[in-house]
Amino acid sequence: MAQLNPVERTALLTAALRAAETRREDRLYEDPYAAGLVGDAGPELLAEVRAATFPPDGPRTLPSTPDYNAIRTRFFDDLLRQAAQEPETSQIVLAPAGMDSRAYRLPWPAHIRYFEVDRPAVLDFKAERLRGARPRVDHRAVAVDLTAADWEERLIASGYDPAVPSAWLLEGLLYYIPEADAHRVLERVAAISAPGSHIAADIVNRAALALPQMSGLLDVFASWGCPWVFGTDEPEALFGRYGFDARAVQPGEPGADYGRWPDPVPPREVRDVRRVFFVHGRRR
Repeated sequence: MAQLNPVERTALLTAALRAAETRREDRLYEDPYAAGLVGDAGPELLAEVRAATFPPDGPRTLPSTPDYNAIRTRFFDDLLRQAAQEPETSQIVLAPAGMDSRAYRLPWPAHIRYFEVDRPAVLDFKAERLRGARPRVDHRAVAVDLTAADWEERLIASGYDPAVPSAWLLEGLLYYIPEADAHRVLERVAAISAPGSHIAADIVNRAALALPQMSGLLDVFASWGCPWVFGTDEPEALFGRYGFDARAVQPGEPGADYGRWPDPVPPREVRDVRRVFFVHGRRR
């Protein structure tokens, strides 16, 4: 079986959280593939994150990871499906794809080409776990690391057309890579995104990387070898720098709540509080 490096433990965690969400009666979505994707690793990963998030000897100070993941998944589900309804948007790109199963679990219009970009080991692992499952879309796996010098060429060779609008999802990526790499990814995505293309991503603010009350969760990811290293207090400006007119919404705000976010959302001008942003916008 293909070997995954520590960063891909977060992809398995996402699958474990999606499997747990699918078992809830009040679930925000259904992912019938998640349990198979995470396999036997699921309970251990969930237990480690739950122990950090919900300490038995005190109040919760960390964001509720299960609720956050449920809201994030549903939010990006809705965005991608809405983008796919536009006749001019004919391409969806997940970069990195991780253990995502949207190509299999969601219905897609016939005009969509759906690209999953990730390291060869990740896509091989995923293919093993999904053996026998059929995607519900024209699906293209692009086995290349996003740090490679030629990933754009590999994507184009798989059928991606930079001249027509696309929809990009950078989910669970930007806070795991250094600031310079985050800028480079956005620059490279923008360079092959036609005007009118969609982009969506999640990102944390700078305080989320440094507040003492975040240490429980940050320590878990650091122990896995994938610490959070980048955050921004101005997500709209970050994406605007690369030609995207973007809006950022936080879990718990209108349109990103679904009745599940358990915490108050301080106004943006309040400093020294943890934040997660769901950024979405279009290429100018």
